[in-house]
Amino acid sequence: MFKPIPLNLPQYPFKLSQKDDVVFIFDELRKKDLVLTPEEWVRQHFVKYLIIQKKYPKTLIKLEGGLKLNKLQKRTDILIFDRAGEPIILVECKATSVKIDQKVFDQAASYNMIHKVKFLVVSNGLKHYCCVLNYETNSYQFLEELPEFTPNIIDF
Repeated sequence: MFKPIPLNLPQYPFKLSQKDDVVFIFDELRKKDLVLTPEEWVRQHFVKYLIIQKKYPKTLIKLEGGLKLNKLQKRTDILIFDRAGEPIILVECKATSVKIDQKVFDQAASYNMIHKVKFLVVSNGLKHYCCVLNYETNSYQFLEELPEFTPNIIDF
């Protein structure tokens, strides 16, 4: 059974419940209880961070969206859209025990081949990396942190 640990994100109140030896966390976006895994702990914190600290509207956030990559079914952890319905931010969440390395960035980049977002974020709850992508110059730049939501965030 996973025991929640402090992350390098603000602490938030979560609705936890337990059935037998399984702990659940209530996902307020999907309106259901999910098994509390180390990765889900990070994902739920990051979603709250996006909504509360960074002011992203809940209605623009999609969790665990499916996508096809080389004929394989995959899932993005967090995908954020602009008001026109275009994806602008892809967040890949990992458990705290997973080191953020090139393999993790490659996974996020492969998902982004489908979405072509402006911002790519990778987090294990302890370390967070955010970069802004420039498709015209085929380059990227790491940012100190993800920018707050604005209606014209795409113009960042």
